[in-house]
Amino acid sequence: MPTLDIESTIWNTGHNYIACCDEVGRGCLFGSVLAAAVIMPKGLIIDGVKDSKKLSPKKREQLYEIIKEKSIAIGVGTVSAEIIDKINIKNATRLAMKKAILSIKDKCENSITPDYILIDAEKIDLPIPQMAIVKGDDISHGIAASSIVAKVLRDRLCERWHMEYPNYNIKQNKGYGTKAHREALKQYGISPMHRISFLSKIL
Repeated sequence: MPTLDIESTIWNTGHNYIACCDEVGRGCLFGSVLAAAVIMPKGLIIDGVKDSKKLSPKKREQLYEIIKEKSIAIGVGTVSAEIIDKINIKNATRLAMKKAILSIKDKCENSITPDYILIDAEKIDLPIPQMAIVKGDDISHGIAASSIVAKVLRDRLCERWHMEYPNYNIKQNKGYGTKAHREALKQYGISPMHRISFLSKIL
């Protein structure tokens, strides 16, 4: 299970507000990539928090509500399929993470600005000390919490997108390239929310 070992080391160096950041939707054919950044209180462990991919949808929703209640601040950033096609998915992921961090500063009632960033395997273009951790959602409790927030919020977007583009069954496949999704693309063509740069091998 993820721990607070890394966060504790950073807190002990004098940093108070660690923004932990993760993304979801990086490998999808459809829709935005979404990043979440979460600042948790010092020393708080929420039982059951781990990599969102290892949790059931019901458990993710339950933990999301607890994280939302207990966290000091949450920020969210998205980058559309159109921009992903223009700047590539790696840069789009970094941009979504940057937006998530900046939205903490912009939206938090107490005007809390992160003084350190923990990121799942990326580097964000911001003048804030940061550490990239490979498989961070397996190691850091805060990054795992941010992965849950990101997954829940993007899944909710998928519900809305499904209503707009029912032919692709986004509600079920979440935009990933399942066999049924690929077949739907061949049958119905590309929607305005598909990542065209991801589709060359399919179409």
